[in-house]
Amino acid sequence: MEEKKNILTYEGLKKLEDELQDLKVVRRKEIAEKIKEAREQGDLSENAEYDAAKDEQRDIEARIEQIEKILKNAEVVLEEEIDLDKINIGCNVRVLDLEYNEEEEYKLVGSSEASSLQNKISNESPIGRALIGARIGDVVTVEAPAGEIKYKVLSIHRAS
Repeated sequence: MEEKKNILTYEGLKKLEDELQDLKVVRRKEIAEKIKEAREQGDLSENAEYDAAKDEQRDIEARIEQIEKILKNAEVVLEEEIDLDKINIGCNVRVLDLEYNEEEEYKLVGSSEASSLQNKISNESPIGRALIGARIGDVVTVEAPAGEIKYKVLSIHRAS
């Protein structure tokens, strides 16, 4: 079975590469030092610092493995090559929520980059799936848990 491609913007790729570098170079050294200091305190069976450091080490190694897996299957979308005639991954889109008459702006990204706090929505999310391929002026319907939501596409542009 072929693994799923992880679609990333160049910005997302760079961010993951930087995090991986930090985890491997800086964080591994820090945690090794914490473990060494905790070992020097003697009895490990009742050493909370040692247990905490080992837990942190396990979390760091799991994150390194996760990032390496994402990067191994990464497909980078170059934002300067995006066709702005229709919505695709890597572009910013301004939409009008027709029910509440509110404008919203989103950046469409791959699922590993999605962040609702930064208005980065995944191409796999209900709204992302509905928006992909839409053009300015189109009205798309999103199937949401609360019911159908209709958005009118106002603009499509590159991230600034």
